[in-house]
Amino acid sequence: FIKMENYFKDIEKKLKKKISYEKLEIINNSEKHRGHKFFTEDKYHLHLKIKSLYLKSISRLNAQKLVMNVLKDDLKTKIHALEISIE
Repeated sequence: FIKMENYFKDIEKKLKKKISYEKLEIINNSEKHRGHKFFTEDKYHLHLKIKSLYLKSISRLNAQKLVMNVLKDDLKTKIHALEISIE
Protein backbone atom coordinates (compact mmCIF):
# COMPACT_ATOMS: atom_id res chain seq x y z
CA PHE A 1 0.00 0.00 0.00
CA ILE A 2 2.92 2.35 0.56
CA LYS A 3 3.73 2.15 -3.14
CA MET A 4 0.13 2.94 -4.06
CA GLU A 5 -0.02 5.98 -1.75
CA ASN A 6 3.23 7.29 -3.24
CA TYR A 7 1.81 6.74 -6.70
CA PHE A 8 -1.35 8.70 -5.83
CA LYS A 9 0.88 11.52 -4.56
CA ASP A 10 2.61 11.49 -7.97
CA ILE A 11 -0.77 11.81 -9.69
CA GLU A 12 -1.64 14.76 -7.45
CA LYS A 13 1.68 16.45 -8.28
CA LYS A 14 1.27 15.92 -12.02
CA LEU A 15 -2.25 17.34 -11.99
CA LYS A 16 -1.27 20.25 -9.73
CA LYS A 17 1.45 21.30 -12.19
CA LYS A 18 -0.97 21.63 -15.10
CA ILE A 19 -4.41 22.17 -13.61
CA SER A 20 -5.65 24.50 -10.92
CA TYR A 21 -7.93 22.68 -8.48
CA GLU A 22 -9.21 23.18 -4.96
CA LYS A 23 -9.57 19.54 -3.97
CA LEU A 24 -8.68 16.13 -5.39
CA GLU A 25 -9.87 12.76 -4.18
CA ILE A 26 -8.45 9.61 -5.73
CA ILE A 27 -10.57 6.53 -5.23
CA ASN A 28 -9.08 3.16 -6.05
CA ASN A 29 -11.81 0.91 -7.46
CA SER A 30 -9.41 -1.81 -8.59
CA GLU A 31 -10.78 -4.43 -6.20
CA LYS A 32 -14.24 -4.12 -7.75
CA HIS A 33 -12.80 -5.29 -11.06
CA ARG A 34 -10.92 -8.35 -9.84
CA GLY A 35 -11.86 -11.28 -12.05
CA HIS A 36 -12.63 -9.11 -15.07
CA LYS A 37 -11.00 -10.20 -18.31
CA PHE A 38 -8.31 -7.52 -18.35
CA PHE A 39 -7.76 -7.22 -14.60
CA THR A 40 -4.10 -7.11 -13.56
CA GLU A 41 -2.64 -6.37 -10.15
CA ASP A 42 -0.30 -3.72 -11.54
CA LYS A 43 -2.93 -1.56 -13.21
CA TYR A 44 -5.40 0.62 -11.36
CA HIS A 45 -9.07 1.38 -11.86
CA LEU A 46 -9.27 4.90 -10.52
CA HIS A 47 -11.99 7.44 -9.94
CA LEU A 48 -10.74 11.01 -9.68
CA LYS A 49 -13.04 13.47 -7.96
CA ILE A 50 -11.76 16.92 -8.74
CA LYS A 51 -13.15 20.11 -7.29
CA SER A 52 -11.93 22.82 -9.62
CA LEU A 53 -13.36 26.19 -10.53
CA TYR A 54 -11.02 26.22 -13.50
CA LEU A 55 -12.22 22.88 -14.89
CA LYS A 56 -15.83 23.91 -14.28
CA SER A 57 -15.19 27.04 -16.36
CA ILE A 58 -14.35 25.04 -19.49
CA SER A 59 -16.42 22.41 -21.29
CA ARG A 60 -16.72 19.03 -19.63
CA LEU A 61 -15.11 17.38 -22.65
CA ASN A 62 -12.12 19.74 -22.61
CA ALA A 63 -11.76 19.33 -18.86
CA GLN A 64 -11.69 15.54 -19.19
CA LYS A 65 -9.25 15.74 -22.12
CA LEU A 66 -6.97 17.95 -20.06
CA VAL A 67 -6.90 15.48 -17.17
CA MET A 68 -6.39 12.52 -19.52
CA ASN A 69 -3.60 14.36 -21.29
CA VAL A 70 -1.75 15.04 -18.03
CA LEU A 71 -2.02 11.34 -17.16
CA LYS A 72 -1.47 9.95 -20.66
CA ASP A 73 1.73 8.08 -19.78
CA ASP A 74 0.09 6.61 -16.70
CA LEU A 75 -2.84 5.47 -18.81
CA LYS A 76 -0.39 3.44 -20.89
CA THR A 77 1.43 1.91 -17.94
CA LYS A 78 -0.35 2.12 -14.58
CA ILE A 79 -4.00 3.01 -15.10
CA HIS A 80 -6.39 0.61 -16.77
CA ALA A 81 -9.57 2.61 -16.24
CA LEU A 82 -10.11 6.22 -15.27
CA GLU A 83 -13.37 7.79 -14.19
CA ILE A 84 -13.34 11.56 -13.77
CA SER A 85 -15.89 13.55 -11.80
CA ILE A 86 -15.59 17.32 -11.88
CA GLU A 87 -17.31 19.42 -9.25
